[in-house]
Amino acid sequence: MELTDAPAVWLRDNCPCSLCRDPRNGQKLFQITDLPARLTVASTRELPDGSGTEVVWAPDGHRSVFAHGWPGRDTGAGDGRTEADKETWTAADLDGRIPEASWPAYLADHAVRERTLEAVARLGFALLREVPCRPGQVLDVAGAFGFVRETNYGELFDVRVEPDPNNLAFTGSRITPHTDNPYRDPVPTLQLLHCLVNAADGGDSGLVDGFRAAALLRTENPEAFEVLTRTPVPFRFADAHTSLRADRPLIEVDARGRIREIRFNNRSIATLRLPAEELTAFYAAYRTFGELLQRPGLQLDFRLNPGDCLIFDNTRLLHARTAFAESGARHLQGAYADLDGLFSTLAVLRRQRPLDDLAALFAGAGTEQYLGEEVTQAQHMLLTAALAEADGAPAALIAAGLLHDVGHFHGPVSGEELMAGTDNRHSHTGADLLSRWFGPAVTEPVRLHVAAKRYLCAVEPEYFDQLSAASVHTLTVQGGPMSRAEADAFEASPYARDAVALRRWDDRAKDAATVAPGFDHWRPLLTGLLRTEVR
Repeated sequence: MELTDAPAVWLRDNCPCSLCRDPRNGQKLFQITDLPARLTVASTRELPDGSGTEVVWAPDGHRSVFAHGWPGRDTGAGDGRTEADKETWTAADLDGRIPEASWPAYLADHAVRERTLEAVARLGFALLREVPCRPGQVLDVAGAFGFVRETNYGELFDVRVEPDPNNLAFTGSRITPHTDNPYRDPVPTLQLLHCLVNAADGGDSGLVDGFRAAALLRTENPEAFEVLTRTPVPFRFADAHTSLRADRPLIEVDARGRIREIRFNNRSIATLRLPAEELTAFYAAYRTFGELLQRPGLQLDFRLNPGDCLIFDNTRLLHARTAFAESGARHLQGAYADLDGLFSTLAVLRRQRPLDDLAALFAGAGTEQYLGEEVTQAQHMLLTAALAEADGAPAALIAAGLLHDVGHFHGPVSGEELMAGTDNRHSHTGADLLSRWFGPAVTEPVRLHVAAKRYLCAVEPEYFDQLSAASVHTLTVQGGPMSRAEADAFEASPYARDAVALRRWDDRAKDAATVAPGFDHWRPLLTGLLRTEVR
């Protein structure tokens, strides 16, 4: 949607300025009733630097700046839970590409964690290998991405033959494709199964993509699909200590008609009490869907071996197992968790992708010499951050020190051209780049650190004598000492003091003999400063 086509109230409700949104967490600082009732756009203009569009509002004169490209294309996707956000599959689609990772790699590498959790979000499951075969380990797996959902079965449950089972899962019987706990409201959205022992004959596992099956039903028999989306089914579970009930359709769709949830468990369906005509239609549709779920080619079959931990979406995938000899040893431990925790962890991991890009700069272009100084570019920035930390600077200012010269690697003009006599305006280029990921407490000292050098040369005559030869050269290219008017304007900036502090660390961070912590040392600090929404 173009800004000029957008409803005024929607555009104003999404104003990104610090008066409207907390810059630390992005939350809105106003109520919808705080906006003028007759809100209109008074004027718009392109910003001189080409970075976005300024909107002035009537009647209150508020100003909003929207970056170019905002809000982006509407993909039609929703909250990550519907078929619009998934890759549906049959068994053949996953031949040779079951999503899996080793537990040690998952713990050690955030890129592996991201891929694993992305598979659960997109395909509905992932398989972790080499998970230690010790009781309770499944809780550690769940805690690695979210929170355990405790139920009447406890924090975890043992899937093995029990002498007096309250569920067929605790026998050696064959279990057909189903979802767990349909009698809960809300249903646990994730399930984990960790194999400790599997020496029994039989007991192989299977998964069916319920979204693919429901989509096939919609195509092949739209009337049956419609019946199953509108008919509430009474799911029940009861034992000596528990009585649970939820009335939900077998196939749930969102407001746009997109498949969002499957609840299918023949063991837990209680008696429907509907008019005869509706019962006839439901049971015909129910049977059709049940047959479809067992259609050859839909179910992915595999065997869980000791050390395997399966994580799957319990609102999408149906799981099954073959019968096994109860005399054989088979012991799984299971736990429930929820998709919101996994999605949250995945979003945070995705937010850290810029840190990988920055790390690559430090390891790549940053290894080149720094504008005629004794240190490399990376050494210089790392030293600047270390000096800031040693002086007790706040986290945002340490980050500014670490990243203040990334502008030398971006934009149409490089640091080499700065040395050759063309100002590359790296302070602005770097700040603009960093503003996609960090707030102004990080970016504005970066934007002003060159101006701070010019300012200090104007107000502290002795400062100039402390500059290195290379810094004296670049000062000339960058405009020389400020005039009094320029100095006054600089002092008026709320980030002037931070920029001056950054400048002084910058000037000192040129000793090649000093060893500073590497980029990974600063990752936790940078992670805590990342915007909650990447621009």
